[in-house]
Amino acid sequence: MKTQRQRLDQLLVMRNLAESRAKAQRLILAGTVRADGQPALKPGQEFPAEVVLAVAAPDRFVGRGGEKLERAFEVFALDVRDKICLDVGASTGGFTDCLLQHGAAKVFAVDVGKGQLHWKLRQDPRVVMMEQVNARYLKPGDLDTAPAFAAVDVSFISLTKVLPAVNTTLCRGAGIITLIKPQFEAGRKEVCRGGVVRDAAVHERVVSKIRAFGQVELGLVWRGVCESPIRGPAGNIEFLACWEKPG
Repeated sequence: MKTQRQRLDQLLVMRNLAESRAKAQRLILAGTVRADGQPALKPGQEFPAEVVLAVAAPDRFVGRGGEKLERAFEVFALDVRDKICLDVGASTGGFTDCLLQHGAAKVFAVDVGKGQLHWKLRQDPRVVMMEQVNARYLKPGDLDTAPAFAAVDVSFISLTKVLPAVNTTLCRGAGIITLIKPQFEAGRKEVCRGGVVRDAAVHERVVSKIRAFGQVELGLVWRGVCESPIRGPAGNIEFLACWEKPG
């Protein structure tokens, strides 16, 4: 006797794993559904009635950066409600997503690349996409409003090359979070094979270097630093630094 088979989206609804077929389809397309332990990515794919289905909790943010910035909100008690914000090095938009979920009124999402920002953020009227923009050359006139908060996550370049331009765009009293990546701040001889910085002494020196630069060269107020909850590519330890632009 032929085993009866049903669509995946229908099975999710029948087993109360989704409220509706539309919701089930969104869960499937988001990659959160597994059938007999394997990823199930097609709503119309048919399975036997005895198939074992599981739905994983969807990621809170569209990118890993959101989890990193969330730690900064927890440690430094940040408040961006109703504020204009700037996300430098937006990429897929993890930082932008985190800022919006914390009540940001508007986010300028700046990235030197193109086509990386998640579709959810592209459709959000609170997001101003600024693609193919090199943050190193940002000017106040590039933004229609001076942001009251900035989150900076850049790669393959030192923060000392980017922070000066970012600082000029911010209003007085603005808050700033910078992700310090030792692999892009340390000397070439201090970076091990694979682009990893393992020496804690180098980590400390890099953080001190960035702190001194922000305080001495830009006049920023240092509020503290904490380790990122997620490591960077190849396992690099990264640090979240909190600043304030004097009012």
